[in-house]
Amino acid sequence: MLLLLLAVPSLSGVVANRRLKRSLDGFNNLVRQAQEYSVKERRPYLIVWSKGKVTLRPEAFAKDEEAKATAEFHPDRGGALKLSLPAALTKKYPAEWIFWPSGTCEPAIVEFKGSAGSWTANYSPLTARPELTDYAAR
Repeated sequence: MLLLLLAVPSLSGVVANRRLKRSLDGFNNLVRQAQEYSVKERRPYLIVWSKGKVTLRPEAFAKDEEAKATAEFHPDRGGALKLSLPAALTKKYPAEWIFWPSGTCEPAIVEFKGSAGSWTANYSPLTARPELTDYAAR
């Protein structure tokens, strides 16, 4: 019985860490897609924050193109992503992160908070690769 009581907290920590890593990997997959689409199609793409989801879409749609998201990321229930753009020229900016046809992007900081824990990543404008500055599973 004592062994079981000791194992349950460590098992819940493993599960929380796995869920937190899944959120980071899912968001990073969306970032990778944004960079790939922008280069491949030679047009800017946006990652757009809205209530309960983050979507990937072209900055502008062609005349005959259906105006819909290319990909979506849904944080786990109770999870939230926050975007910060340190190079923005205004304090109030739309919750949109742009990727240019050259494959570069606007520098960004993305924070995730959820029931499994939290992470913060700084994304490089040249490579769009994240540098984790905070990762804490619950």
